[in-house]
Amino acid sequence: MSTLRRTPFFAFHAAAGARLIDFGGWEMPVQYEGILAEHKRVREGVGLFDVSHMGEVRVRGPKALAAVDGLVTNRVDDLADGQARYSPMCRHDGGIVDDLIVYRIAEDDVLICVNAANREKDFDWMVENNPFPDGARFTAEHDDWAQVAVQGRHAEAVLQSLTDADLASVAYYWFTHATVAGVQGCIIARTGYTGEDGFEVFLPPAGAEAIWPALIAAGAPHGLQPIGLGARDTLRLEARMHLYGNDMDDATTPLEAALAWAVKLDKDAFIGRDALVEQRAARPRKRLVGLTVSKRIARHGSPVMLDGEAVGVVTSGTRSPTLGVNIALAYVPLRLARPGTKLQVDVRGRLADAEVVQGPFYKRDY
Repeated sequence: MSTLRRTPFFAFHAAAGARLIDFGGWEMPVQYEGILAEHKRVREGVGLFDVSHMGEVRVRGPKALAAVDGLVTNRVDDLADGQARYSPMCRHDGGIVDDLIVYRIAEDDVLICVNAANREKDFDWMVENNPFPDGARFTAEHDDWAQVAVQGRHAEAVLQSLTDADLASVAYYWFTHATVAGVQGCIIARTGYTGEDGFEVFLPPAGAEAIWPALIAAGAPHGLQPIGLGARDTLRLEARMHLYGNDMDDATTPLEAALAWAVKLDKDAFIGRDALVEQRAARPRKRLVGLTVSKRIARHGSPVMLDGEAVGVVTSGTRSPTLGVNIALAYVPLRLARPGTKLQVDVRGRLADAEVVQGPFYKRDY
């Protein structure tokens, strides 16, 4: 029997009485005080997440930025130092290897954050498909970083009290190097997975013992509490942020997954470009859409129905704690992807009315 991996913050989760689960081979907190309470805390105030299970890949060399640009669908060769960008990374057939964030430290130094379950797969793919093996060196730094996320309308106030970096000057999808709570060598990025303002902090694992209690103390006046994976999932779904393995995978393309905005077909060659050009010309056969669902909560795998026939499948679903309505993401034929289209979802043998809706289910008001 394999032993679950633990992040450098595990002792804090255990001491706080978190309910711990096996999450892709990691022993992680799914909740502390409860998913609904934690969700509300982030939406109304601020929460603290341990996201150290995410993976990091470092790319160095004179062709570092160009090499990454040849691997991802979005344009990253125009990034400035200190800027980050979200992008899918595709196979030659257009299927999504993973979605990730690229951080340009310098033209010859790039950090890539990848999903926890794909750490080894992504790194192997990057090394095997490096377009400039003589000018870019890929290094797995998964165990060289811990990572926390401070998310919510009070995130800047909480984190600012622990660093000399001017966080107000760090724009969305930009980052800065800083010392946090006395821990040197940190990267503070204005990114997140909740739909709220906030920051993700990369730090040396040895600094975990200092940073976690410092954040808890600094956040106390704002009601900060640790938040588990359960609320992280409901928060990201309300904001209509994709979860790899649910809403997209190797068998779906970014055009099908409603990520065309992160695909720049006019840039120089990148892996999957030819397949995506062909798919765009022929039009994708399916698309990921948002649904509101009446009376019942749709879950991953629930069939989407039209006139008694299964025409699609739900990838993620929940009852929105913020909006009080049932929401879902689902793949449907392109002809049924228009907002306002009426469908049904088969929830454990019972049909529930559903409607295609546009945009995120929740948008912050500040």
